[in-house]
Amino acid sequence: MGASENAEVVRRGYEAFNAGDLAALSELFAEDAVWHAAGSGALSGTKQGRDAILAYFGELGARSQGSFQAAVKDIVGGESHTVGIQRSRAENNGKTMDLATAIVFVLRDGRVVEGREYFEDTATADDFWS
Repeated sequence: MGASENAEVVRRGYEAFNAGDLAALSELFAEDAVWHAAGSGALSGTKQGRDAILAYFGELGARSQGSFQAAVKDIVGGESHTVGIQRSRAENNGKTMDLATAIVFVLRDGRVVEGREYFEDTATADDFWS
């Protein structure tokens, strides 16, 4: 697949994520996909496999009482890497998070095989999710 097709897969992923459509997200991830969540907080670390990644996404929703949104600013497609640039916003127990975030996606055969999150301030993200 080319850069524009990869960007479209990532765009559909953002739409499914923000809609809470885990079934649609499941179709976009390879079964053996890996996700790297930045920082050293409660939700940080590597998630191995599609089920673990979807559980992580579910935890983001649960810990933010469903308020977490990834507001897409831009998607830059490449042949093997596609970058999603977003604002990550959520509320949790009186705390508010609003951070610039970039996620580097690796795609193969139209599916995400790896995701790597980068926050503008990992300490703020770690504190928010604690």
